[in-house]
Amino acid sequence: MFLILKQFLIFLLQAFTFVLPLLISVAFYTLAERKVMAAIQRRIGPNVVGFAGLLQPIADGVKLIFKEAIIPFKANRGLFLAAPKVMLVLTFLNWSVIPFSPTAVFFDHNLSLIFVYALSSLSVYGIIASGWASNSKYAFLGALRSTAQMISYEVSLGFILVCVAILAGSFNLLKIVEAQQNNWFLFPLFPLFFIFLVSILAETNRVPFDLPEAEAEIVAGYNTEYSSMTFAMFFLAEYSNMLIMSTLTVICFLGGWYIKIPFIGLVISSQFLYILKILFVAFFFIWVRGTLPRYRYDQLMLIGWKFFLPFTLSYLLFLITVLYVFDGFKPQLIPVYLYK
Repeated sequence: MFLILKQFLIFLLQAFTFVLPLLISVAFYTLAERKVMAAIQRRIGPNVVGFAGLLQPIADGVKLIFKEAIIPFKANRGLFLAAPKVMLVLTFLNWSVIPFSPTAVFFDHNLSLIFVYALSSLSVYGIIASGWASNSKYAFLGALRSTAQMISYEVSLGFILVCVAILAGSFNLLKIVEAQQNNWFLFPLFPLFFIFLVSILAETNRVPFDLPEAEAEIVAGYNTEYSSMTFAMFFLAEYSNMLIMSTLTVICFLGGWYIKIPFIGLVISSQFLYILKILFVAFFFIWVRGTLPRYRYDQLMLIGWKFFLPFTLSYLLFLITVLYVFDGFKPQLIPVYLYK
């Protein structure tokens, strides 16, 4: 009994040391977004709470903790309270298979890429449940929009990730990074890289595809009726998903922690460069928000189904054909043949 209790306490300590840095990262990512947006729009941004506004995320967190949690009249109470928890738990489970270095990964699995893709897809249930349980037409309409949007772009994302797995010869995220020591997958999959960037914007409901949060039509979308910590959970899940997608982009296309110096051929493994790449893609989310206007909903669906889906499927078939003809279907050697 004592041994079981000891193992349980060790597990709780490991989970706490894993989750706490993630919460801090997400909190300060929200501050970075407000600072960058302020610079783009030529205003000051947060600068009062703490030095240069650095304590603003903590102040926002404390405010949300002490706000009153309001449950709408005739709402499905159990489902209403469960939906944000489901979103947050799925997000943290995603982080468990994301490698931070060749040796630092909480749970290494041969199908970790599929695991991330599957959990990202499951978050749709949290969104549709929150909209339906709120007993609000605005929230329900926002949930339907978000669900249709995420499902539409997940199809293209799936084909792109299959292309990455074929080139690496594995669905393991560590092996995908190892396969890019000499050549990043950005080069053989260059068109898919840009489709992936657009698709993750739609997957995370970010500008210019933030149709579930079109204020002039449906207020704030599926989380309209949420307040206090339930709203904070949705907020944390959204920004955590943005960081997950930024990290996944770096792992699948930008070589992870590897970089090859041109003309010398020297391969460097650097944790600092890995973080720098993630911050670059995370900055892309903010930059797009401050630059592009919102799309119409029919334009959003048109891009996903009539352009991205046929192109990614065609590219997948083309890639398999090239691999079969040149290499006997040994995916890890395709970058060598492409650049001979």
